[in-house]
Amino acid sequence: MSINNSYFSKNNTLISNSLTNTGRNPVTELFYGSLATSLYPNGFSRFIFDLDLTLLQEKVSDGTISTTCNDTMVHTLRMVNTSTFNLEELNTTTSQGRLRATSFDLILFRIPNNQLWDEGVGYDFADLIYDYSNSDKNFSTRPSNWIQTTTLSGWTSPGIYSNINSGATPYSALTIVDTQHFQFGNENISFDMTSEINSILTGGLTGVTGWGIAYLPQIENLTGLTENYEVQFFTRHTQTFYEPFLETNYNDIIEDNRNNFSLGKVNKLYLYLYEDGNPINLDQLPSVSISDANGTPILGLSTPNLDICQRTKGVYEVIIPPLLGYKTPCSFYDVWSDLYINGFQVDDITNSFTVYPFKKSVQIGTTTQDPKVYGFDFYGIKQDEKIYNTDIRKVGVVIKQAYSTNKILPNVEAHYRVYVREGQTEVEVQDWTRINKTPNEYYFMFDTRDKIPNEYYIDLKVLSSGEINTYKKQIKFQIVNLKYLE
Repeated sequence: MSINNSYFSKNNTLISNSLTNTGRNPVTELFYGSLATSLYPNGFSRFIFDLDLTLLQEKVSDGTISTTCNDTMVHTLRMVNTSTFNLEELNTTTSQGRLRATSFDLILFRIPNNQLWDEGVGYDFADLIYDYSNSDKNFSTRPSNWIQTTTLSGWTSPGIYSNINSGATPYSALTIVDTQHFQFGNENISFDMTSEINSILTGGLTGVTGWGIAYLPQIENLTGLTENYEVQFFTRHTQTFYEPFLETNYNDIIEDNRNNFSLGKVNKLYLYLYEDGNPINLDQLPSVSISDANGTPILGLSTPNLDICQRTKGVYEVIIPPLLGYKTPCSFYDVWSDLYINGFQVDDITNSFTVYPFKKSVQIGTTTQDPKVYGFDFYGIKQDEKIYNTDIRKVGVVIKQAYSTNKILPNVEAHYRVYVREGQTEVEVQDWTRINKTPNEYYFMFDTRDKIPNEYYIDLKVLSSGEINTYKKQIKFQIVNLKYLE
């Protein structure tokens, strides 16, 4: 599995019955409770945002993210709670004097009626007058806000919708994407947007202008409260590493069995296409058939009986069901046909593979398998390298027996993990992900375009003899803005 991060293109906090704009504030304050006024006995806020899905759509379009395999992309909205780092802040007050909210539910809703809106230029939640100035340049009432979407237009209902099911846009008319419960109030946002984003990517959902996060109407409408309650999350304007994003998980793992094809097991074979070293796609899915050593096609082992899909850009996968009844080892051929590139048909491609006995892939006997210690070499990223945030790197991993310069191990299950460090804390960027295995190398793709400039670390993990051995800080490098290196 790999990930793609899509970041916010704009965001803002809407304050009930207020023209205040806080679009540039690095923190959103979602609050509810008493305003201590007779006109508005309770107050609350809502957060709105839109996503830049350009890179995600590009990866789907060019086949980096497969839509032909039977795997569903999973999309999760992630926002970091400003209280998540310190448990001592539980049951205390915020800098605004509000109690930290606990035991509540937040909803994720789609902005209705395809209403266009502007982020605004405000920062402060209140109009503050400083000693050195007669005005607060960080305070703004220019749109968007509770009433207005832009200078010339307003929401169909104030605050986007009515929480008492009245007016032009009642709460009951909203599309609720997901709901999340917060037990302690310091949890991070983790909304499931899988169905929503996949509908956008396939064209089933169009014209979306953003989404919003709010308390349930039952919480917004609580009366008789004498206190205000609040939870805070970092916005896209944070100066920290904790910028909110949509995390997309997709399956691009390559598990090529050409060198270890076993009798009686499900195996996978792949076709790789390159032009001048760069992966390229076929115009359509190819056909494939499996033949024996004499070149005779095997009944049932050809298209459409075989599952074929494009695993990632320039890589096509076929799943071979268990082969039975053959005297092993024996040779077979996989013949790939119907190959079209830019409208031109190219000749069929015939590859060979050897089927080995099932017992070669298992160990049965009176002795245990000794655990192994591994060493690694890398290519594609240098140690302590500074990398442009426009690069896509193929990172090759040479897995060897430790303390040996030439004993390379060909059949190993290895994983990698990416993270940054904040003091002694490791902030995970990508969870443990299996490293691709092809007939001639182990590798993974690392796309810097969706990574925040920072110093990154990569750990490796190898599974062997029932042991899980983790090798810390195998690679350290920096991702920097292009302007920084210029």
